Amino acid sequence: MDSRHCEEVLLHHGIRPTAVRMLVLDAMERFSDTFTLADLEQATDGIDRSSIYRSLMLFVRQHLLHLVDDGSGSMKYCVCHNDHACRIDEMHSHFHCDACGRTLCLDHTRIPVVAYPAGFEVRQIDCLLRGLCPECSAKARR
Repeated sequence: MDSRHCEEVLLHHGIRPTAVRMLVLDAMERFSDTFTLADLEQATDGIDRSSIYRSLMLFVRQHLLHLVDDGSGSMKYCVCHNDHACRIDEMHSHFHCDACGRTLCLDHTRIPVVAYPAGFEVRQIDCLLRGLCPECSAKARR
């Protein structure tokens, strides 16, 4: 992603485009599935952990990222693939492989909208499937 596009995405979401935020956005857009803070540290060689973390939290608040708690003890992040709109009806499921530890986005597996009482404001719905990914399942059958 070029710097002009990064700047446009940030501005569109009410985020002031700083050099660090643009580098973090560029790096996170390169991940095809979930990633951790440590993954981003490696991908943004030279940016300190606290600056990356502050950018991530801002991106979550502005709906550029989803938080994914896969039960591993390490929070994962997933780029919003819905043009960063993140409406409740666009939320997707995730799959955590118990063997290799990867957490994959199941972009085409939507979470059904759940009816809830008036007065509640739902901001996030989580659906996590656990088991073996296709690669680990194939290894287990050998």
